[in-house]
Amino acid sequence: MTDTEDPIRLFLLTALADGTSKAPQELARAFYAQRAKAGDPPDAWRRYLTAMRQQAMSLARSGDLEFLRKGKPVAPDDVKGVVRIRLKTDQH
Repeated sequence: MTDTEDPIRLFLLTALADGTSKAPQELARAFYAQRAKAGDPPDAWRRYLTAMRQQAMSLARSGDLEFLRKGKPVAPDDVKGVVRIRLKTDQH
């Protein structure tokens, strides 16, 4: 599957292109906001949270994204608790 075929994957790369880090929940809310329908419950964004985390994990393992814990990069397999996501940088 290419980046253009998976809307969540493409959204992640686009949303993080500005170089900032964002929480998975923040990204899921923004993704949902583009698809919201009248009558959806306020917490309907949660349906995208697992997919957002899974795609972020896949992109982190391929070296495109990195997870941050307390502002420092963590390996994808060590991701636990509160994290943020950003595009991979060459600086550490």
